[in-house]
Amino acid sequence: MWFFRRMLRVPWTARKTNEEVLKETESTRSLMSRIRRRQAKFVGHIMRREGLENLVTTGRMEGKKSRGRQREKMLDGMTSWMGTKRVTDALSESWDRESWKDMIANAKGQGT
Repeated sequence: MWFFRRMLRVPWTARKTNEEVLKETESTRSLMSRIRRRQAKFVGHIMRREGLENLVTTGRMEGKKSRGRQREKMLDGMTSWMGTKRVTDALSESWDRESWKDMIANAKGQGT
């Protein structure tokens, strides 16, 4: 982001948001889409396996929950930006690799 601000000669005292700078340069945040794509690939990989990682990710561990506000699960965040209504829909899609790849490509706003 600092590179775009330097290109546009925006001083640090100017109250200009990062979104405004991105609109002026007609670019998008590629870092967030890259992070989301990698998260989705990782979750698809974990969901296709049977093991401790799968149990932890889906939240099927036994025992007491800790006190206080519960942390947001990675799967809950993924379902919000992937466009699925339920976590189970996303998990069932992960077993079919081709449909999972299509879901990831459509979630980031591009085709395959």
